[in-house]
Amino acid sequence: MGTEIDHADFSREDYAEFYRRLREETALLSDWIAERVFDNDTTHCGFELEACLVDAHCAPCPRNAEFLSAIDSPLLVPELARFNFEINSTPHPQGGNMLRELELELTDTWQQCEVAARPLSAMPLMAGILPTLRNTELNLSNVSNQQRYLALNREVLRLRGGRPLQIAIAGESCKLEMAHNDVMAEAATTSLQVHLQAPQDQATRVFNAAQIIAAPLLAATANSPYLFETALWQETRIPLFEQAVAVPPWHDLAGNAVQRVTFGSHHVADSLLELFEENRDCIPVLLPVLWDAPAQELRHLRLHNGTVWRWNRPLIGLPPLQPPHLRVEVRGVPAGPSIPDVIANVALVCGLVHALSDQLSESGTLLPFEDARGNFYAAARHGLAATLNWFGKRVTAQTLLLETLLPAARAALLKRDFAAPDISMYLDEIMQERVRSGQTGAAWQLRYVGAHGADFQAMTQAMLERQRQRIPVHEWSH
Repeated sequence: MGTEIDHADFSREDYAEFYRRLREETALLSDWIAERVFDNDTTHCGFELEACLVDAHCAPCPRNAEFLSAIDSPLLVPELARFNFEINSTPHPQGGNMLRELELELTDTWQQCEVAARPLSAMPLMAGILPTLRNTELNLSNVSNQQRYLALNREVLRLRGGRPLQIAIAGESCKLEMAHNDVMAEAATTSLQVHLQAPQDQATRVFNAAQIIAAPLLAATANSPYLFETALWQETRIPLFEQAVAVPPWHDLAGNAVQRVTFGSHHVADSLLELFEENRDCIPVLLPVLWDAPAQELRHLRLHNGTVWRWNRPLIGLPPLQPPHLRVEVRGVPAGPSIPDVIANVALVCGLVHALSDQLSESGTLLPFEDARGNFYAAARHGLAATLNWFGKRVTAQTLLLETLLPAARAALLKRDFAAPDISMYLDEIMQERVRSGQTGAAWQLRYVGAHGADFQAMTQAMLERQRQRIPVHEWSH
């Protein structure tokens, strides 16, 4: 979905030919998996971090084209709205000093962003949902100047028969309802997406592990409690994204409803091929862009997969002069609150996925899918206070993390030769203290408003200052 396209108008013939190529490429993928073509040794990790540009009043600053032109780096790209952008890390081998190296790289990139934004009277900011964002700013006048976004908007509305997108999110004491005539509500959500390269023999376990740990991971990283100055879920980003590009559901071969933005409906049984076959058989093509490229590049399969927004998504990498590889993209984590927090979140993703993958390897026992999915939405609503169904017991996310999952994540990273000082810094000194104190980014925002009232500009300024100082959120004062 990050690939630019050269036109946004599609014919019936375009759809027919795209489907033909999608079937051809999915069959080729099936052969590759059967023939064990994919890398079975490498375990790299990288991430995408979405962020906002804000002006001197901490309001959205819609100047990402000038900002990105000033930086001129292939690692920084536009996002849906003109006040958003995305940072891509380089892939790093898992283990050793990976976490510290990721922090040094992100810090250097973020400093470049601060320098590039200054002449525009702007500043970069990480927030799951920008607290100062207004609904009136989410319209097509603020869409980034890329054909793929215009095409996405038009095709989503086509699948809806031209009907507006309906957003309705109920919090503990408030409910927000609105209609949008475009997909721009999606631009309110900014995320951290962690990519875990998985050896072919382990890819199924890694994907299922990512599904199982999605709930406690989301509870520990929540950072999106407000939308348009209304307190809703601890991670309001989750229902907002799901509704912002909602199209009528389809059904898989078992009769389960399939949504475009989805946690899914089942665990993977044998291989990630099952998800690509579900894409082919159950999910209509959104962007039938045709390329003059050999089937071995899987261009059409990968584009179609990029328009299916699973909260954990399978990916295929085709690096030059290297064997193809499989990745799992963990998409549920919000952006921010600070650079050390971002790397602690990456550490938690790696540690929890590996810990659960090891557990699945030893026992083969999966958490029932209905529990994994229900846990995810409970964590999105209630954060660390959510009660989760965890292998036959009911426990709060906070207790589960402190007593079971953080020790397991720590052991899994040590087993994979991550540097012990880095594990201590990111898991013990940052993540464990965040969970123990209960002060996630979402909790801090709610406490700030409780202490100072609904001054969202002042709160966003406070967030910006603490980010600049590289202070982990559990140490933020109110």
